[in-house]
Amino acid sequence: MQVRSLRLQLLAWVVLPLAGLATINLWTSHRSALATADLVTDRMLVGSARAIAEQVAIVDGVLDATVPPAAIEMFDTGDRDSVYYRVETAGGRLLTGYPDLPVAPGRPSMKTVYRDRELRLLTYSHAVVGAGADSPIAVTVGVTLAGHDAMVRHLWFSAFGQQLALVAIAGVFVLLGLRRGLAPLIRLRDAVRSPSRSDLDPIEVTGAQSEIRPLIDALNVYMERVRAQMAAQRRFIANAAHQLRTPLALLSTQASYALREGAAEARQEALVALQASSGRLARLAEQLLTLSRAEPGSRRPRADRVDLTEAARHVLETQAPAALARNIDLGLDETGPVTVVGDGTMLREMIVNLVDNALRYTPAGGTVTVKLASINGEAVLTVADDGPGIPADEREHVFERFYRIAGATEEGSGLGLAIVREVVENAGGRVTLADGAAGGLVVEVRLPLA
Repeated sequence: MQVRSLRLQLLAWVVLPLAGLATINLWTSHRSALATADLVTDRMLVGSARAIAEQVAIVDGVLDATVPPAAIEMFDTGDRDSVYYRVETAGGRLLTGYPDLPVAPGRPSMKTVYRDRELRLLTYSHAVVGAGADSPIAVTVGVTLAGHDAMVRHLWFSAFGQQLALVAIAGVFVLLGLRRGLAPLIRLRDAVRSPSRSDLDPIEVTGAQSEIRPLIDALNVYMERVRAQMAAQRRFIANAAHQLRTPLALLSTQASYALREGAAEARQEALVALQASSGRLARLAEQLLTLSRAEPGSRRPRADRVDLTEAARHVLETQAPAALARNIDLGLDETGPVTVVGDGTMLREMIVNLVDNALRYTPAGGTVTVKLASINGEAVLTVADDGPGIPADEREHVFERFYRIAGATEEGSGLGLAIVREVVENAGGRVTLADGAAGGLVVEVRLPLA
């Protein structure tokens, strides 16, 4: 299950590794407790065996072994352990104790099973003065493991309690730290959701850490872009309404005039004008729709492989009747396919607007040339015309929506180059304007080759 709480995620990243380390520490603590219990038990076995061995002496010429009570009582830890012992001479003669008790040869201590009980055994060798061939004697002492295991549990549970308390205390301090550390994020959330906020004003959170500051800055930058886009949309809607109002009023006037005219010839003239106005209005609506589709985020990005040469050839075929009507030489200069990646529909619209602009501003009998080439890994599309050109100080403004050069007599909406720039920038390219060698305007578009 995915944890969606940042506080819980941070707490988990801190406490879980700490718990893992505590688990490893508990394992090592258990081994340490076991080693400690082994050492203590072995020391007790050595002490008990030595106490027994030191009581072995020659009494009336006979080797006598007396087991002192202290040698047995030292194992009385309240865990009811049983103690077994065996004392024998160097020749193997039993002096006292349990005759079937195993011996622990060559080792300080050993574990064994005796009478169905697990023991820890130790054999201690001791020389007895005057014992002759019976010396040294061997004293074997064994004890059950109840006290040994109780000591292991006590030491381990003590370490477990300490580790558990450490993890719990660390968790509490982490929660307190997270509550304090995440407070700026909470204030940022409250600032964003505040009902008193309006107009996407910049957000300022006091006490924000350096890690949160980039988020606040990015949010403010994003809101600035949103404000700019909203302002642009408002300007666009206002301009579009203004641009549509004039042709609609003209259509209404021409329709009314056609209705009032009784003469067939005058009515025909009004209808022709009405048809031309409706065509211009349709073109304006089409450009508005194209511009809205060209804006970033307005449609799903596409990665079509588009042959600009083929697209330009198709556009020129559709524009040929308009060029012939005004005796304009509309030509295509190309050397083969020029393929790019992008939105095929919008790239074709870009070419349509470039050619339409060139034809609109080229005088009758002029020339419009579309050229395509691949240069240095880029697709280069140029459209050159014989029109009046654009003054250098106006060239940046003509890419603005509805911008019209002062004194321009040709009919247009001021959207063509705005559409071109939106499409080109969305495709990762750039568009520039320049003067033609013999006058007129040259529009150059550069796009990355596929």
